[in-house]
Amino acid sequence: MLLAKGKILWLRLSRQLLRLRRLAFVEACIIGLVSGLAAVLLGQAVDWAGAWRVHLSYIWPAYLVLPGIGLVGGILAGWLVERFAPEASGSGMSEVKAVLARVPMPLNLRIALVKLVSATLVLGSGMPLGREGPTVQIGAALANQLSNWVPTSPEHRRQLIAAGAGAGLAAAFNAPIAGVLFVVEELLQDVSGITLGTAILASFIASVISRLYGSHSLDLNHLDLGFSHTTFFAQEIPFYLILGVLGGLIGILFNKSILASLAINRRFLNLSLPWRIGIVGLVTGVAIALLPVTFRNNAGLREILLVGSGNWLFAAIALLVQFTLIILTYGSGAPGGLLVPTLVLGAALGYLVGAVEQSLLGMSAATTYAHVGMAALFSAVSKVPITAVVIVFEMTTDFNLVLPLMIVSVIAYLVAEKIDPRSLYDLLLEWKGIHITKEPGTEGILAQITAADVMQRRVETLSSQMSIDEAVQAFSDSHHRNFPILEKGKVVGIITQKDLVNLASQQLSGNTTISEIMTPEPVTASPTATLAYVLHILNRYHLSCLPVTEGRKLVGIITRSDIIRVEAERLSGNTQQIESKSAPSYVIYQTRAPATGKGRLLVPLSHPQTAETLLEMAGAIARANNYEIECLQVIIVPSNRIPSETPVQITKSLELLQKAILLGEKWRIPVHTQIRVTHNVAGAILETVKDRHIDLVLMGWKGTTSTPGRVFSRVVDTIIRQAGCDVVLAKLDDKRAFDRWLLPMAGGPNSSQAIRLLPALASLSKSPQINLCQIFQPTKSLPDRTLLDKSVHFLQRRVKGKVVATPVQANSVSEAVLECAQQDNSDVIVLGASRESLLQQVIQGNIAENISRKSNCTVIMVKT
Repeated sequence: MLLAKGKILWLRLSRQLLRLRRLAFVEACIIGLVSGLAAVLLGQAVDWAGAWRVHLSYIWPAYLVLPGIGLVGGILAGWLVERFAPEASGSGMSEVKAVLARVPMPLNLRIALVKLVSATLVLGSGMPLGREGPTVQIGAALANQLSNWVPTSPEHRRQLIAAGAGAGLAAAFNAPIAGVLFVVEELLQDVSGITLGTAILASFIASVISRLYGSHSLDLNHLDLGFSHTTFFAQEIPFYLILGVLGGLIGILFNKSILASLAINRRFLNLSLPWRIGIVGLVTGVAIALLPVTFRNNAGLREILLVGSGNWLFAAIALLVQFTLIILTYGSGAPGGLLVPTLVLGAALGYLVGAVEQSLLGMSAATTYAHVGMAALFSAVSKVPITAVVIVFEMTTDFNLVLPLMIVSVIAYLVAEKIDPRSLYDLLLEWKGIHITKEPGTEGILAQITAADVMQRRVETLSSQMSIDEAVQAFSDSHHRNFPILEKGKVVGIITQKDLVNLASQQLSGNTTISEIMTPEPVTASPTATLAYVLHILNRYHLSCLPVTEGRKLVGIITRSDIIRVEAERLSGNTQQIESKSAPSYVIYQTRAPATGKGRLLVPLSHPQTAETLLEMAGAIARANNYEIECLQVIIVPSNRIPSETPVQITKSLELLQKAILLGEKWRIPVHTQIRVTHNVAGAILETVKDRHIDLVLMGWKGTTSTPGRVFSRVVDTIIRQAGCDVVLAKLDDKRAFDRWLLPMAGGPNSSQAIRLLPALASLSKSPQINLCQIFQPTKSLPDRTLLDKSVHFLQRRVKGKVVATPVQANSVSEAVLECAQQDNSDVIVLGASRESLLQQVIQGNIAENISRKSNCTVIMVKT
């Protein structure tokens, strides 16, 4: 009892601590802290290495020191990346975007460590790349690693990775708001509450850590601009427009040049990564050694342009030289970012436009245009105009820059967007063969579908007062491995096969009730919970299924197989579920009989030629199981018409339904009828299954399908996959005889369900003859007849006729079944299968379709 109480307390405590929203914010704090510390470590290491490099260039000849350090640093960085984490090459920003777009790419602690060290070597060696790309990839990798340590849903993992990326960018620029906006505008493009909350919290903490312990190399507040405030006059607007246009054009040129450099390195330079980066480091060192000493510090170069201690010639040289070196360096595969370099190029471009304005109008200083130019190029390259405005504003905290920033960012974005709408990171992904497309209805499918949409509504349960022996018998008679425990109609616990196995070592009486051993107060989900949340709970508690409850009332159960089925639907391009929701059917006629049965059987009627036979089969099943019959007639209207407002003729439908009512009176079975007007037959049937709490669907089947990618047909496949009940398909022959039955068996719950229905169906004949054949692979050993003998024993007690069993050895199941049917002169073949076997049937061949197409007898398919 003490163990049981302790288990209850632990479950309550863990559920309180691990509620999705609370857990997300706790994880965001950890991610922000770790990402901020990683960014500080990278920044301090790069600043120290850069200062050491510049210091040595003053002591020793610069034409030897700078190329030598560039060569050695590049080779070491390339070796680390090539040897331990090839994914750490380049910026890393495009890889993070791909992961957030659900592209399977590695992103883990190993990549974060290699990126940290290799980026330090590259940036410390003087190569003109930025540290924001590495900090974004490091933050995202650390967040992904945390999500692996704490199992979570795919959607929650994406939110954590996005928070880590935002924290990395915020720490690099000391700009928390820009970090959040970059996540929303470029990477994840999600503005849900948890996403924004985690991104804001992680970015804030990372920025605080960076501001407290970082180098502030990207923080412009400490610069002495030589005047108290920047200025903005209406007469300057044409110059800002020109700056925006130039920024857009140079941004496009920059993106295309990056791709060209990568292509040249791949096609013409047959060198390993260490040597490619090493040679670029050598070339960069030589170029910087030949330039004035101010070019030896990349961060100082930008500050000179922003403070105004240079001139237009210095800005022109900086723009040309930095543009060339950045293109060469990134093309080699060196680990480093591209956003900071665009700020340098933008500052140089803005300074040149500002110098022209100063000479013509003399209103604003060239440094004002240098600040604004950073946003212009940033916006054009990354296609994030809002982030561009905010990031420069956060770096300067100058309100007078807001209007110029808005003008040039939007103009640069529009110009670049007109020429090529793809951002630099989209282009880099496409260069690697990764195309991110946004297809409606497929992105974030687990976050869009609720548990109520896919849960199984018919649930096998046990009573809390049931004995252990009775529970063991229930497990042996069912294919389920978990049973919710009910008491007075409410969920009080759950019991699994594992619980019963663990009891083998304990000395408990078989009369002990299962309330003594069940897991009390089980973890549940509400019908409105998303599949992403359900998967998070299943992973967190290592569960295979989850009861779905409203309060404590059980309304369904959802399993991992249900979620896998949804993913399979998406991968196969089947959007029938979404389509069925978009146009609900409309009931224009219905009749209700007394609800005296224990369940309901739905019979969709469409063809008068087969309706009577289907109703006879439905009547036989209903009598045996004490079911009511629900007859449905579906009338299709064009997709451009509203079902509830479209006039239709129902005379023939009423005649068909009246026959069903008369047969029900003859059999003394309650028969309900309804007519639905709809765009989609499958959608109308599914709505009826849900609204009328159907337990079994019996429907006609033509026996073949010509629709590519479908197992039975578009309608039937959708019903089988989405109906929360069993489905029986019947392909009827012309004879409509039910005397000689053939039931092929392969074991498992599917054939068992077919056997349970067989006594009811066999009652359609006065003297049925049933042949059970089990298909075995040809072997020298004798086949195991245990299943056959058990099935024969079951049927002999329930069928007034002859039951025989035949083991058959054959390589092809369908050919063996057809041969048995021909030899036995069978009237009906009964097949059993599961929903999960549908995909396998597509891959291995549709056995049911093959049998029905080649056989002239009636084929009945029982799907569980």
